[in-house]
Amino acid sequence: MALPPLVEPAASLSVDEVRRYSRHLIIPDVGMDGQKRLKNAKVLCVGAGGLGSPTLMYLAAAGVGTLGIVEFDTVDESNLQRQIIHGQSDIGRSKAESARDSVKEINPYVNVILHEVRLESDNVLDIFRDYDLIVDGTDNFATRYLVNDAAVLLGKPYVWGSIYRFEGQVSVFWDEYGPNYRDLYPVPPPPGMVPSCAEGGVLGILCASIASVQATEAIKLITGIGETLLGRLMVYDALEMSYRTIKIRKDPAAEPITELIDYEEFCGTVSEEAQDAARGSTITNGELQEWKEAGKDYFLVDVREPAEFEIVSIPGATLIPKGDILSGQALSQFPQDKQIVLYCKTGVRSAEALAAVKAAGFRDAVHVQGGVIGYVKQIDPSLPEY
Repeated sequence: MALPPLVEPAASLSVDEVRRYSRHLIIPDVGMDGQKRLKNAKVLCVGAGGLGSPTLMYLAAAGVGTLGIVEFDTVDESNLQRQIIHGQSDIGRSKAESARDSVKEINPYVNVILHEVRLESDNVLDIFRDYDLIVDGTDNFATRYLVNDAAVLLGKPYVWGSIYRFEGQVSVFWDEYGPNYRDLYPVPPPPGMVPSCAEGGVLGILCASIASVQATEAIKLITGIGETLLGRLMVYDALEMSYRTIKIRKDPAAEPITELIDYEEFCGTVSEEAQDAARGSTITNGELQEWKEAGKDYFLVDVREPAEFEIVSIPGATLIPKGDILSGQALSQFPQDKQIVLYCKTGVRSAEALAAVKAAGFRDAVHVQGGVIGYVKQIDPSLPEY
């Protein structure tokens, strides 16, 4: 959908800026006017991770005058496979500060504003208010709904992207002119149904493909050129190397968004069944180690996927993926004469599997809080994390 320019042009470009942006200036659709709009634009990027990294770098290179970064995490070695705004020397540093330094190295004319906080209902409106456009690079449903609802309340457009393994999605949401995120996803998926990138993985370079589209859409919105993805969802499959678009329409029956809510409760990271099952049936890695040293007879089950099991596992575990447990096809593998102990990466999936195992009659089954990552940190640091 063609939209009017989001930002008024700045008064002028300096001689140095003309030299820097000359390849933009000679494009008739951009020209001096479009570049001045970019200079005057204030764009907030939520996240400096897989999607935020390339988006920030390209928007900085393009000459967006002010870039805000919402990020409270630190750089981990596992980030470097895809979060290209950070480098080896940044491990352990604030992601926001690392991203700022990279942006300033790309373009010293960009003003960078850091928001080193977790985005919450009580701060999101104050943070969003000063920006023209929001770019959403988050990786969880609770924050996506929070970003959407805040953008709707403030009348802001935002560019959304999502990645998982070999597939990515991009769209533009602007409630004043078209759909918002709730028109695409009226309700969140059931807890545990959609794995995160940390659980399921992502092809690193997929981030660049999706983020480049997000940055392109941001530039089009700012300058008012071309047809945006407002009202359309672009789906990219890297394995098939295919792009397709799906129309998104506003739901006329949807309840209007009038306030912010508790988004963690709305999305639910763990189902009620899993919470009930885990209550009183959760042990720590320290307790598991004590059981092992005492010679207790138990059946240890890793409910992750085979690729994860190959990376690292707790010694003595049997791999039975969560999906096989939930479907019921793997329950015959569970011995009747031993206590069942389940674990996953961090404890979320094992809690979901525990509910199914208990429902199948294994009433004394337990799961391990913290999963294999907790085991590595607390019991055997020689093993790899992922």
